[in-house]
Amino acid sequence: MNKVVASADEAIVGLEDNMTIMVGGFGLCGIPENCIEAILRSGKKGFTCISNNAGVDNFGLGLLLKSRQIKKMISSYVGENAEFERQMLTGELEVELIPQGTLAERIRAGGAGIPAFYTPAGVGTEVAEGKELRQFHGKWYLLEEWLRADFAFIKAWKGDAAGNLIYRGTARNFNPMMATAATITVAEVEELVPIGALDPNQIHTPGIYVKRIFQGRNYQKPIEQRTVRPKN
Repeated sequence: MNKVVASADEAIVGLEDNMTIMVGGFGLCGIPENCIEAILRSGKKGFTCISNNAGVDNFGLGLLLKSRQIKKMISSYVGENAEFERQMLTGELEVELIPQGTLAERIRAGGAGIPAFYTPAGVGTEVAEGKELRQFHGKWYLLEEWLRADFAFIKAWKGDAAGNLIYRGTARNFNPMMATAATITVAEVEELVPIGALDPNQIHTPGIYVKRIFQGRNYQKPIEQRTVRPKN
């Protein structure tokens, strides 16, 4: 089955106001740059956005925050975005902060069809407020529910027309689990190859999870925190 679409704008067809979206990446690493720009152009708004963080002020998801297209962020780390902080403190943006491992597992559970699970992360903190606690083998755990979305926008290194994906290095991060946890998964890739060109043993995300795929362009791949060796 050929799942290739011509552009990011075509890939987001069906996206509507107030939907829940997942956006892959960790900081600025492995983010779907083309999809984010297409969402920005669409003018759709009111999104609940599930992503590890919100990029930086003028790139990545920071662009959608700046344009007020996101009403709620479900995230783990928000330390690099001043606009995120401002909107959160003024009450303009709803925020659900989740321990990073719990966020990853809630997404994975959504993809695996597991509606809830118990975890020790967050017990005794604000994270546990309003959640069920249960003791197993002398240790307390809290109940966390899965996360699912209407759309997942992910980024891969290579993909084929059937939607099979290969990620590269740390850009893999949240992308594979998000691919499984949405009604419509859109994958943008740096290199789109014919079906059969990928080694089956190297595929990270099987095409069954991907509804649309396209080859991205003009990737900037900025470095969030550049660290260099001091000059001698």
